[in-house]
Amino acid sequence: MSSFLYFILPALGGYTLTSVYLLKNPLILHRRKRTAFYCTHISHRGATLSLLPPGCGERIESTMEAFTHAVEQGTQMLELDCHLTHDGHVVVSHDENLRRQTGHDVTMSSLNLQDLPLYKERLEVTFYAGRYSSGADRKFALLEDVFRKFPETPVSIEIKENNSQLIEKVSNLVKTYKREGITVWASVNSRIMKKCHTMNDSMPYSFTVNRGVLLLLLFYSGLLPFVPLGESLLQFYLPSIINRTFIPEKRILRNRLVICLLEKVTMRKSLFNHLAARGIQVHLFVCNEDEDIKSAFDVGATGVMTDYPTLLSSYLHRNRRQD
Repeated sequence: MSSFLYFILPALGGYTLTSVYLLKNPLILHRRKRTAFYCTHISHRGATLSLLPPGCGERIESTMEAFTHAVEQGTQMLELDCHLTHDGHVVVSHDENLRRQTGHDVTMSSLNLQDLPLYKERLEVTFYAGRYSSGADRKFALLEDVFRKFPETPVSIEIKENNSQLIEKVSNLVKTYKREGITVWASVNSRIMKKCHTMNDSMPYSFTVNRGVLLLLLFYSGLLPFVPLGESLLQFYLPSIINRTFIPEKRILRNRLVICLLEKVTMRKSLFNHLAARGIQVHLFVCNEDEDIKSAFDVGATGVMTDYPTLLSSYLHRNRRQD
């Protein structure tokens, strides 16, 4: 036993020291990723609200009005979700079922484009309980219209459905508008992400849930510095918003102990700094208050996703001036 410890303890010590050193100096083993964009200001679903009082300048999520407002306020990336209509149009919409957004219990895939209902006049902001958005534009936007109007703005597209036709049409639009370098595949589902990446491997892609869990296991085991990573972005909740501005549907996420543990395990500055050094951007969401924006950057996020583009622009301007 003593002879075993004689060999194993120095080996473990050497492994630990090497792992810590490479965690802080990842470019010794890995080439830094060079994406065509670097974004600190990301607008969630196009961003729904401005800093103006309620009823004055608010925008409904995922409409062309919301995207236009976000870009005018200086956003560097639009985050959105896509679904397919019955007649094959790629529409920007967070939900496949339109009840929350329109009041009609119908699915996007069951309707032709011309038959889509309008958004509600007042729509609750998902990540800011009790706040509502409204606006003149209540029409669902086409992904092609977003690409056409904002040809140089990076876009993160989340694919929620395992739908090969949808993935192919999104890929074709990206190719048509020559946006491979500035359009990101995003999905929480690894099977869907595999399809997306297979369909168009010229596009950067983000971590799925399973890959995120693996990332944490690699980090805590000390193996992360030795492992290559294909992803270009990590997009994740800022846990401190849960049960404060964002009330989750899942019961387990309403447990304060669970959220506290989630925050301790996931919000590791050394992990985020390591990813950033490797050229992997870290975006935390959805930050709708100054304290949340500050918390995200303090823990090592390279970018923040918000429903309030004006708020985030103001925060970034103030802190640049102070720096």
